[in-house]
Amino acid sequence: MRLMILLFLLLTTMCSQAQISDSSVFRQLKLFAVRVSAAPVIDGIPDEAEWKKAEPYTSFFQREPVEGAPVSEQTEVYLLYDSEALYVAALLQDSQPDSIVKRLARKDNFISSDRFGIFLDPLFDKRTGYYFGLNAAGTLYDGTLYNDDWDESNWDAVWQGKAVVHNGGWSVEMKIPFSRLRFKGGEKMVWGVNFIREIARRNEESYAVFRPKNGSGFVSRFHELHGLSNITSQKQIEVIPYITGKAEYIPSADGNPFNDGSRYTPDLGADIKWNLASGLTLNASVNPDFGQVEIDPAVINLSDGESFFNEKRPFFVEGDSYYSFGYGGSNNYWGFNFGPPEFFYSRRIGKNPAGSVPDADHYDSPVGTRILTSAKLTGQLGEKWKLGTLHALTGKEFARLNTAGVTTEAEIEPLAYYGLVRMERGINGGTGSIGFISTYTNRAFDDTRLTKEMNKSAIGLGIDGWTYLDEDKVWVFTGWTGVSRIGGEKERITAVQRNFIHYLQRPDASHLGVDSSATSLSGFAGRYMVNKQKGNFTFNAQVGFVDPRFDVADMGFMFRGDIINKHVVSGYRWTEPGEYIRSANINFAYFSNHDFGWVKNSEGIMNMGNMTFMNYYGINWNMSYNPQTYNKTRTRGGPLSINDASYSLNLFGWSDSRKDFVYEGGGGTYWTAKSRSIFTSLWLQWSPAPNVSMTLAPEMEWNNDPYMYVTAVSDPLASGTYGRRYIFAELEQRTFSAGIRINWTFTPTLSLQAYIQPLASAGKYTNYKELQLSGTNEHLVYGQGGSTFDQESFIADPDGGGPAPQIELWNNDFNYISLRGNAVMRWEYLPGSVLYLVWTQSRQDFTEIPDFRMGRSISSIFNDRPENIFMLKFTYWMDY
Repeated sequence: MRLMILLFLLLTTMCSQAQISDSSVFRQLKLFAVRVSAAPVIDGIPDEAEWKKAEPYTSFFQREPVEGAPVSEQTEVYLLYDSEALYVAALLQDSQPDSIVKRLARKDNFISSDRFGIFLDPLFDKRTGYYFGLNAAGTLYDGTLYNDDWDESNWDAVWQGKAVVHNGGWSVEMKIPFSRLRFKGGEKMVWGVNFIREIARRNEESYAVFRPKNGSGFVSRFHELHGLSNITSQKQIEVIPYITGKAEYIPSADGNPFNDGSRYTPDLGADIKWNLASGLTLNASVNPDFGQVEIDPAVINLSDGESFFNEKRPFFVEGDSYYSFGYGGSNNYWGFNFGPPEFFYSRRIGKNPAGSVPDADHYDSPVGTRILTSAKLTGQLGEKWKLGTLHALTGKEFARLNTAGVTTEAEIEPLAYYGLVRMERGINGGTGSIGFISTYTNRAFDDTRLTKEMNKSAIGLGIDGWTYLDEDKVWVFTGWTGVSRIGGEKERITAVQRNFIHYLQRPDASHLGVDSSATSLSGFAGRYMVNKQKGNFTFNAQVGFVDPRFDVADMGFMFRGDIINKHVVSGYRWTEPGEYIRSANINFAYFSNHDFGWVKNSEGIMNMGNMTFMNYYGINWNMSYNPQTYNKTRTRGGPLSINDASYSLNLFGWSDSRKDFVYEGGGGTYWTAKSRSIFTSLWLQWSPAPNVSMTLAPEMEWNNDPYMYVTAVSDPLASGTYGRRYIFAELEQRTFSAGIRINWTFTPTLSLQAYIQPLASAGKYTNYKELQLSGTNEHLVYGQGGSTFDQESFIADPDGGGPAPQIELWNNDFNYISLRGNAVMRWEYLPGSVLYLVWTQSRQDFTEIPDFRMGRSISSIFNDRPENIFMLKFTYWMDY
């Protein structure tokens, strides 16, 4: 505690807390767009006579590096419009034009460069909007704004933008079609508008109006844009048909009748976008293909839970903020040892087939489920409601089987429907909102075998909302509550009750229990939070809960059930530069988890913070202490054991992002009286040319786990653990991985991206043992205390020659090596029309020799036969 007080006093001394006194910095102004009859030519040089009709906007203020100071270089912005589009011109003067940073990148790739952009709030709801921008090299950026403070770059529109660098600086012209925006037409219209200019060499970020560093709200601060009249968001239809050709070269076992080492597959489909009305957009996809997306990284998951992978498929990524549930209002959502359930996890749609494959000499099964069709409707419904609804139909999938020369097939994934409706509306003049979400999954089984392996149906329902608690909008309350119900055969629902999410079979939990006659399972969950939105002092407190029987995993993502989580976190942030430190913050937190039987499963106190120095280098850290608590999941459905008291410390640093060579790195450690884990990571980026960047991100982890779960066996003599023996081992694991990326942008419309991930992980299991008494960490190590263990056969006898039966274990040691990556050439040969060339390769190897020798492991992977997939995808954008 003395160390924390000293750190707080040191930061207070080294950082300034001067406040912005000029009220004009935050004054909201009225800007005007001028209607013209002749559209300007979009060539980056605003020399047409039409631009002289508009009044220039010149009032820009810095957010970085000196908050509230005027922009360091003269900046002028002009706005015109006609019945088709909004036109934007910017004259960006620069006293050192040869120092303008012009880094070329693929669309929406935010690299350090001089940049200009416009933000629009066409609905004038002061919470949502769009942004459009480009950098000095001509790279385009666009995306959406939501929740007043947040943005996402997943939304893509077809629009025009050009930039030209000249002796006096650089200039920009944009054409933003009204058909790309959602708004309400009228005689006299008012939009929200804002601008940004970034001067990379100075790390300068200037706006027409900005959000204070210690404040909240961005869209709500926009200036008013007047002058627009008698324009409409046209009912435009975009159609993007595609054709693909795929060649797969996958090694096969001898005699496999389904794979001769090569496979060639043509395909076709189409994406459709239809602006139905002024506030709604329909996106539909028939037989969608996502072969151009980056391959998922390999992971080593030795836990009982599921790995979470981010969505990368464009159809599901674009506009995903419309489906965001439970995250409105607050500008900060802390979480400590609590993964809130996600009602919608789009990677469930098109996932790997979940049914088991019957035994056969050879089999062939698809790696994903084909999406027959999908559609989503997003936008504004009427005056108040924001709507996001998505529906998808996935087809049956079959595994082909061959035994003794006879070929058959077995269904491994049924026809399935996935549906989602999300609606939200503002209340009290935009100072709050209410909303709901509904998800539904239904499967049509033809093979009754699958009814024991998958749920027949699943429903999730939730309501959420938020409101400011005071007139100054300093404090906000936000929360959500949801219910779920899954249905299926008795065998299936029994299995769900016993899986890692629920563990209802825990023998020492009186509030739990498995109902083997149940054909459905229902539960509830929720989360409520109070957050301080503004000011240098920060505060956040929340309570979240997930009922033991709550389950939205059919269409969402679940971490755990049976949790009551709470935390309190408070801190201070320094936002004004001092003598040595540009900005800093420090926070302190207390958190804990209980189950619904009020057994404490985790608890801790944590300190975390960061500081940026005057040279734009910086560090961040966190440290925690976790006292002894009970562990409810280590025995994977068995009785409680003990979480030993633990400590953790992590420290990271970073360099100035303006440089051609940028690095981040650090490490951390976690330790108890019986174990220690250490990790270190490094992130290096080198830009040898303005259009080339290379990234290397190696990671190394040394993990020691004295309680790695192995198995559980029934034995009535194990009275201390309810008639089952829960067996563990000490695991020594070493893991190395690296992410290697190369981005080479030839022009704003032609680029090459490559990603490679080597992974090597080795683990050795020793000291096999069993839990002797529920609710403790008392273990019997096999080979001690009268027990025996054969190191060759892995046969353990808990009482030597006593009545307890022998336990047949196995060698759990492993050495896994993987190398995977892909390269994507993207050419936008016409606006919205793209040609992709894709190469994906995977290699992997597995042995039971746990020696970790990184160099030998990585080099040996090249001796394995790779899986190669080549794909050509041709899309053509049509606008009606």
